[in-house]
Amino acid sequence: MTVLNRRGLLGAGSAMLAFAALGDKKALAAGSPGLTTHVLDTANGKPGEGIKIEFSVLEGDTYKLLATVTTNADGRNAQPLLTPENMKAGKYQLVFYIGEYFTKMGAQLPNPPFLEKAVIQFGMADATAHYHVPILATPWSYTTYRGS
Repeated sequence: MTVLNRRGLLGAGSAMLAFAALGDKKALAAGSPGLTTHVLDTANGKPGEGIKIEFSVLEGDTYKLLATVTTNADGRNAQPLLTPENMKAGKYQLVFYIGEYFTKMGAQLPNPPFLEKAVIQFGMADATAHYHVPILATPWSYTTYRGS
């Protein structure tokens, strides 16, 4: 794995944020109700390809698994997690297996890795809106935001 200094890492992160703002026009028409996600590997300055993601909905006190997907070469899953037909307001969870990904990328990680999974729990109040929940990840950190 290439080691970046802070300035290089910030530059890579800024470039990936610009890339993320472009969105995925193939998956859902702009403004269409639904849920999409993707992973940006800011340690290596590229999309996170081959990352396992578990998508669940909160039912009572327990998250129920709805789908397990793997990211493609663009760091996205092939289809939206929710489409206009199955969009529902509620509480959801995305689990990104980033430790496994960075190990496959050849990162020198401690055993156990500092971050094995990135867990994002979020709410969707408007079933007529589009929600985009990406993450920017390194072996030591991750961040998320509500994209468009």
